[in-house]
Amino acid sequence: VQLQASGGGLVQPGGSLRLSCTHSSSRLSFKQMGWYRQAPGKQRELVGSISRGGSINYDDSVRGRFTISRDSAKNTMYLQMNSLKSEDTAVYYCNRSPPEPTKWGQGTQVTVSS
Repeated sequence: VQLQASGGGLVQPGGSLRLSCTHSSSRLSFKQMGWYRQAPGKQRELVGSISRGGSINYDDSVRGRFTISRDSAKNTMYLQMNSLKSEDTAVYYCNRSPPEPTKWGQGTQVTVSS
């Protein structure tokens, strides 16, 4: 069963979006989880991760603008994205960290454009 990311859309530069990640049967809080993105023509990259204990790390490109959080009761992980830039345009995915190849879902498209 794949991890499902949702909440993407079209937003203007400087705007905000909140992405959600859920899994139907696996407890997300039991694993180190990550948010990833893949821009057109580029390799998929790790945006940030959250450990089982709640420690969070971010890529330098998003630190201070993006925030990862987790709601264990809802079995959901979030990515709050503020001050979005055109270079944040990508398909965003969630997966374990390091990622498990069989867990990639469809991702959710985020487009930052005026």
